[in-house]
Amino acid sequence: MAVPFVKMHGAGNDFVIFDARERPVPLDAETVRRLADRHVGIGCDQLFRLEPSSRADLFLRIWNPDGSEAEACGNGTRCVAALTGARRIETAAGVLETEGEAHGVVMGRPRFGWEEIPLAMPMDTLAMPVAWDGLAEPSAVSIGNPHLVFFVADPAAVPLERLGPVIEGDPLFPERVNVGVAAVEARDRIRLRVWERGAGLTLACGSGACAAFAAARRRRLVDASATVALPGGELRIAERPDGQLLMEGPVAFVFRGEVEP
Repeated sequence: MAVPFVKMHGAGNDFVIFDARERPVPLDAETVRRLADRHVGIGCDQLFRLEPSSRADLFLRIWNPDGSEAEACGNGTRCVAALTGARRIETAAGVLETEGEAHGVVMGRPRFGWEEIPLAMPMDTLAMPVAWDGLAEPSAVSIGNPHLVFFVADPAAVPLERLGPVIEGDPLFPERVNVGVAAVEARDRIRLRVWERGAGLTLACGSGACAAFAAARRRRLVDASATVALPGGELRIAERPDGQLLMEGPVAFVFRGEVEP
C-alpha cells in the first residue's frame, strides 16, 4: 500500500516526513536505509515519523540514513513545525518549543558534563586532551545528542570526510558522536562544517550549529547571539536569559509523494 510523504529541507539539511498520527506507517532499520538512499530511494539526511504524543502536539521519531535512531534534530523540528503548525514537539531528547514567525525552535540548555554527552571516561570537556591527525583539544557538548567541536582556521581545509567517521566511532564515545569543525570569524559569526553521526557530511546541522555556538560561548569567543554559516545556508543562534538556545533559520518544502515502504 502506498504511503504519502513530504520532503522538506532547512538550509539544505533535508528530511523525508511520514505522518503516522492517524494510521500506522511501518518502518524498520532496513526500510529506512533503503528510503534514505539517494540513488535507489527518496534520499535524505534524516527520515521522520510523526506519532501521537501525550506530552506535546506530536512525537517526532528520527532515523539516520544508516538505520540508527537519533535523539534530536533541530532543523528537522523546524521543518515539522512549519508543516504541521505544532508548537510543542516531543523527541527522544525531550519536548522542544517552536516559534513560528522566524521558524525557530528552543533547543534547551547545552550540557557539558562528561557523563551527559556521554564520554567513556571522566574528562574536561572544554578543551579535551585528545587529538586525531592534527585536530586537537575539541570541546564536547550535548544538545540532546552528542557533539564534538574543533576550532580551526579553515573548516573547508579539514578532510572531514576522512576524519569524521574515525572520530564518530572512537571508543571514547559510547553512543558515537557528531563532529563539527568551526572557525570563529567575528563575535557574532561562526563558519561550520559537520559530520553527522549516522549520516555523514551534511549541508547543515541544526544541533551541530547550536553545539558550535555553545562551545564558542563557553570559551568566550562569541557574544550572546551569532550567525552560524554552513555549506547549505545560515542559522541564527541566540542564548536566552534562561540559558536555553533559540535557533532560527530558513525552511523549504521540496515535494510530496507516495512510496511503498
